[in-house]
Amino acid sequence: MIQRFIELGEGYSDIYELIELARANRHRLSGLFAFHTVKNGQPVTSCVVVLHPTDPGDFQPLYICREGIPNPHVKPNKRYELFVQLAKELGTEIIHLEVKPSTFFADLDLYYQHLIGIMRMNRFIPPLQ
Repeated sequence: MIQRFIELGEGYSDIYELIELARANRHRLSGLFAFHTVKNGQPVTSCVVVLHPTDPGDFQPLYICREGIPNPHVKPNKRYELFVQLAKELGTEIIHLEVKPSTFFADLDLYYQHLIGIMRMNRFIPPLQ
């Protein structure tokens, strides 16, 4: 199985695309996640939509709007509220995780490998076979 993050942007206007991806693929929805961190002194959140793997192909996409939405626990905002409304519409809960910021890593690939490791360890996504 291949698990890969697909970055849509930082959560400005691309949050609408993330929401539409989840709605259009509700039959494949595996989970909604909010990764909270502090980046450059600012508390921010990444919104993530995880789909079940494709069949055939065994590819599991993890769509992300990375670190551009203010942390809603610190500063409530409309963009994150749209993500909360999506969870209600799809009948699921958002899983919240505290993570290191992407700037902690030498490149984005290492950051995404780190996040996939956390998600596998917590059994939110399946391990490689």
